[in-house]
Formats: sequence, C-alpha cells, structure tokens
Amino acid sequence: MKVSMEWLHKLVDVNQTAEELAETLTRGGIEVESVENLNKGFEKVVIGEISSLTKHPNADRLWVCDVNVGQKNVTIVTGAQNLQAGDRIPVAMIGAVLPNDLAIRKSKLRGVVSEGMLCSREELLLDASVGLDRSEGGILVLAAEAPIGENFGKYLGREDSVLDLELYPNRPDCLAMVNVAREVASLTGKQPHLPKWADTAKGLDLPAAENLKIIIEEEELCRRYAGLVVENVHIAPSPEWMQRRLKAAGVRPISNIVDITNYCMLEMGQPLHAFDRDKITGNIHVRSAKAGEKIVTLDGVERSLQADTLLIADDRQALAVAGVMGGVDSEVTGDTKCLLIESAHFAGVSIRRTSRRLGLRSEASNRYEKGVNPYGCVATLGRVCELLLELGAGRPVAFLDELKTLPLQRQITLSVQHTSTVLGLELKDSDIRQVLENLNFKYEEMEGIFDVEIPTYRADLEIEEDLMEEVARLRGYDLIPTTLPQGDTTQGRRTPEQEFRRRLRKVLVQSGMDEVMTYTFTGAAKDAQWGSAQHSISLLNPLREELSVMRTSLVPGLLEVAAKNTARRNTEISIFEVGTTYWGDEKPLRELPREVLRVAGVAVGKSGRHWLNSQTQYDFFYVKGILEEIAREFGLKFDYRMSENRPRLHPGRSADVYLHNECIGFLGEIHPSEEKEWALERAVLFELDLGVLFKHMRPIVRAQSIPRFPAINRDLAVVVPIDTSAAAVMTKIHKLGGELLQNVELFDVYTGKSIPEGRKSLAFSLHYQSLERTLTDEEVNILNSRILEGIQQEFDAEWRK
Repeated sequence: MKVSMEWLHKLVDVNQTAEELAETLTRGGIEVESVENLNKGFEKVVIGEISSLTKHPNADRLWVCDVNVGQKNVTIVTGAQNLQAGDRIPVAMIGAVLPNDLAIRKSKLRGVVSEGMLCSREELLLDASVGLDRSEGGILVLAAEAPIGENFGKYLGREDSVLDLELYPNRPDCLAMVNVAREVASLTGKQPHLPKWADTAKGLDLPAAENLKIIIEEEELCRRYAGLVVENVHIAPSPEWMQRRLKAAGVRPISNIVDITNYCMLEMGQPLHAFDRDKITGNIHVRSAKAGEKIVTLDGVERSLQADTLLIADDRQALAVAGVMGGVDSEVTGDTKCLLIESAHFAGVSIRRTSRRLGLRSEASNRYEKGVNPYGCVATLGRVCELLLELGAGRPVAFLDELKTLPLQRQITLSVQHTSTVLGLELKDSDIRQVLENLNFKYEEMEGIFDVEIPTYRADLEIEEDLMEEVARLRGYDLIPTTLPQGDTTQGRRTPEQEFRRRLRKVLVQSGMDEVMTYTFTGAAKDAQWGSAQHSISLLNPLREELSVMRTSLVPGLLEVAAKNTARRNTEISIFEVGTTYWGDEKPLRELPREVLRVAGVAVGKSGRHWLNSQTQYDFFYVKGILEEIAREFGLKFDYRMSENRPRLHPGRSADVYLHNECIGFLGEIHPSEEKEWALERAVLFELDLGVLFKHMRPIVRAQSIPRFPAINRDLAVVVPIDTSAAAVMTKIHKLGGELLQNVELFDVYTGKSIPEGRKSLAFSLHYQSLERTLTDEEVNILNSRILEGIQQEFDAEWRK
C-alpha cells in the first residue's frame, strides 16, 4: 500500500516528516518498507523566464541567456535552438542533482560563465505530456502562466513523499487511506478528519432502481451486492489533484469515472467497478461460470472459465470476472451516458483462486483476497456520489442493495489486571481508557473491566489477547520491561529425546552417511509398497498426484533421492533421514494421526576410491554394520531374523530387526524386480522405529579402563543343520561363556566337500579376557567345552575338528 503524505495530510493532522512518521508506524506494528521522495532531483530546479537571448561571442552554435529566476537574474549558456525570449523553462541551479544523477556546477563555456543549466524533458525524466510541443528535441518550454521562481517539483505536483507499507495478512484494513489515517491518529494522539462516508453506518438517500434487480445465486461466495445507477455521464479527464494522488499510489489515471472508482477504492478500501448501463440486458446475476463459458476481459484477452469461477452477468452473457477484472462488452467508453457502479463483498478464497488461475492480479483482487469490510459497500457508494457531483461527472439517480448475511459486530471484554499480567506492565484503568479512545473504539467500563465494541473494519480483533496487543503497540513495545524467565534455572537444554536424536545422527554421519530431508507427502502406491495403505492419510488438496498421502514410511522418499542422484551419474550414494511418519487409525479419520518417529537409510554403489582406503561395496553387511554401530552407541542388542512378508526385499539378503522380541524394522537389499522401477542396481536399505529404540536405550554411557591382563583366543567350528541361524548360535555362545567371554565373531560359513548334505559349517573366534587377573588355559578349555556341549544339545551340532 502506497500512502501519499499530501493525501494523508488531508485526512489527519500530521506534524512529522515522512521519515519520522515511517518510524512511528513501524514501531506501532505497521512496517514501512521504504519512503520515496517524489520531488527527488527537483529540489534545486526552479521555473525561470528568458529575459534576453544573444549569440555567444566565441561560438556560432551557443546562446547566452539572461534568465529571471524570481529573486535574481542568472546567466546561462545553452546550445538549444528551440528557445525564444519570454519562454518559461525549468532551470537547474548550481548544486542541483537532477533525476538522471547529473550534478550541476558553475562552469565557463568559451570564456562565458554559466550559472546553471536549462533542462530538457530527457534530463528531468519526464514524458511528452509535460510542456509545449516545441520542447521536442530541445529545452522543455512551459506554459506562459508557469509561476517564475517556483520550485519545479511543486509545479508538477511532486512536492510529496510516499510511504510504502509492508502489510501483513492480519491488517487488510490499512489498504484504505481512511484506516491508515485512523492508525496514524491512534499512534500520534491526533484527531482524524475523515469523509463523512467513512462512517459505514450511513446509507444513501436515493430511490430503488426500476427495471433492474440483483440476483445472488452464490450466497456463500457473495454476501452483499450493491449498485449505483448514474445518468447524464460526462467522460472527461479527472482534476489534477486526483490524478496526482492516484499516481502517488501507483495507479494510472484514465478518465474521471474510472479515476473516481479507483480513488474511492484507495480511500475507503472497497473495490468498485463501473459498467455501461446501456450494455446490460435484463438483471444482474452473481453466479458461477458455466462449463466452457468464455469472456474477453478489459485487457483484450479471451479467457476460458472453469465452473467454479464467480461471475457478474446479465440475462444474456458474462459481464465481469467477479472481483478481478471487467469485460469489454460492458466497458465504459467515451460514449457512455449511463452507469451502473458495483460495490460488492466477495469471498476472499474464491477471488484468490480465480486470480491465481487466470494469472490476473489487481488492486481490487488484492483487497478481496485479504478481506473487505462488508459494512462498507454502501458507504463507499455514498462517497462515489459525492465525487460524481463535485466533478460534474454524472448524476446519481437510483440505488440497489441485495444483502444476504452480515457478520455480527464483535464485543470483547478486556480486563486491566489480566492485560497487566500478560504484558508484564503495571497498567491503570486510565491507561486502557486512553488506548481505546485513541483507537476511537466505543466501550463501557466497570471496575477494571472494559466491554469494547470492535469496529467492523478491524476484522483482525477477535479475542481479548488481540486487544492486549493493541494496548502494547499503542503504548510502545519498548516500554515492556526485559525480564529473565522464572524457575530453578534460566538456561535451556536439550530434552532426552532431542539428545537421543542428536547422538543417532552423529553415529550415522560418522558411518559415512549423508543426511537428507524429503517431503512428508508421497504417492499412495509407493507408500503402500513400503508402509501401510490401511493407515495412510489422503490429502484433501494435494500439491500434485505423486504427493497425495501423508507418508507411513521414509523409504520411498529416500529411494527417489537415490534415483535422482544415480540418474545424474553420482555413483556413491549413502543417505539417511530421521523423520516423522503419520498413521491414521480410522477411516474416515476422526482424530489426529499417530506420529511415529523413524530412521531410514539407503545406500547404492561403492564408496569412493582413495589411496589410503580400499573401495567398499554397499551391500547387506554394510547396512548391518551401521545398525550394529547404532546398537553399540545406545547399549542395545539387536536380533536379526529372516524377513517375513517383505516382498520388496531380496528374500535371501534381508532380515527383520528385533529388540526384546519386538520387531522394530528391517534391513536388506531391494528385490531385483524393483530395480527397474527405481533404476537402482542392488540398493540396500533399512528402516527402524525410533520410539522403541529410545525406550530401551541405555541412558548412561559406562566407561571402563583398558584391560591390563592378556587375552586368550580360541576357534570353535561346528556343523549344524542348514537352516540354523548363525545369530542364534552366537547368542547361545555368549550366554554360556559368561563374563569372561568378551567377544564372539563368525569368520567362516562353509558347505560342500566333507560336509554332509543339508548341513553347514560355522566357525567362530572366541575372545576370552578378565579385567582382574590372567586367565589360565585350563579354565578357558573348560569354558570352551561347556559352550560346545550347550550348542550340541540345542542345535544338533557336531564339533568339526
């Protein structure tokens, strides 16, 4: 919103400069993005009159001009050939810096001192509408009545500054000059001088229109539609003061009728549109577009409309896209003699959708999208009547108003004590009273309680805390004291869950993986493959089809990242994500989804080649090694079992991960049938439920000294049935070995010659060590024998010597 200081001065007494007012507004919560001085470059440019014009004594193409600039005459040398004695022209005095950044200094041309410069349109960056026709290609020649000695910027109406307000969605009221004036008055304690029509309770003293009705067919999208019938229309340019204010606001003047509608929109905040009444057939309908319906808008483009596009139409055809742009078939032209001026309240959601779909943005659609005061429709037409009569542009003769619903005027109760507690200020009743009076809000007061009537233009004020914010910003945020949080400690720290996730990420990064973040949305088919179709939650308005459900697994997102990298010839991919999955327990979903924190990883290809490190193939054991690092970090013991019901994983190179007999996830190589879909060759992946990990993790890290006593290693090879799990045998060995058995490693699995059919050989390395004494061969042999007997009994094992 661009706010002209000259216009603002007409609405409220402002005794601050533009820069000072910008600071006041910003401190009050209305951010001013920039301040533009329209007179910049014209500060030392004045209107002068050429008293005499003589040839330069030392140059045939130069003239020496004696110029009257008001208080004195100056001598200026020029090469312009379009000047005559008596011409009034803009003169840049010594020290001026023109709009094109040209600095003017005292100079000497061929022996004659020049005390300034006569200016052309190009040097002042002006268009051809300024000055006489013979200014083309030479010095700008002004009208004979241009006042000698006056600042040229003031003569052009540029003696103004413009504040560019950066408005947030909660303050659409400040898209109107009258409300900006109210805001300035509230912050400065001044009294505004608003048009009488700023009071939205005023009505129009005009008869109802004959032979014209308003029919609102979409009541949800249009609460109110009012119209003003104007006869004896006279199309002409609008007055200079109106054009000046419109230009300052960034709006191009067109004609008196169009300029009045734009001016009232900027002043009152209510968008308007003028139709040629003689081009309307029958009644006015507010309806949705029909399938395949088209309209040619004012920009000359034929637009195809979708069925939910809100239109203004007559009995025969569409006249305008509601709240966005009018159509050429009802356009106001120089031959227009009768008008219908529209003032309506449309639903912001509908206008936003239509504006985005058609690629049309306007001052009107911007206001409708953010919210328009439905009580202001009629009052704005009253202001239009006033300006039409003032400018002699037409005679208002009739009025229409079709009203469906209006929101109730809100009442908010504000407690002085509660406000003091929330803001941390010691407030008195008089402080609250002063704020409400500055805001010009009506209220009733009783023992520290204020019942406040909220004006309809302040739609952002809904609850007591909103009024508390008004108190804070009008009194000044800088008055709120700085205090430290109360409690046993003033320093924050990470929660156990946050610390757990931090340690987990550190383990994965140290294992050579890179963290990525993917969308929490995914495609329904892909999510069903890796998660749960039964518990997936569909989005009502998805960004696109492949992002239509909330994810129940992290794997699809990681596979997409891996596939994109592989397609770009990145052959070394090892990535992970720690993120939330979303599970709906019912269909239709009646409660908030259950959020499950998970970690997943995908690796494909080989590690990078380096002369210090050998190249590593990303396979099942690479991923299993990462999970073992996680288990070691948190003091856990994972159990790996053959995967069940994992059709997307390779049946011989995958496993389910168990913790305390609870399945917490899986790991493995992607199934060969999936490789073509994802364009990934032998990708390996894992996914774990972090909730179970966190529940069973060892919160305290136990440290022990490096053993001082030597260790004893023994190898043990046994032949077991082919379907016996090596992990189960290792678990039994750990249990039988007791405290002296520090570590067990499987170093060989063999089937073939000398091994009976249906059986396999497992070879283990057993590491015995005591932290308190040196072990003897005898006690280690006894432990080894006990272990062998135990696994022989449980697994039908035979000792392989």
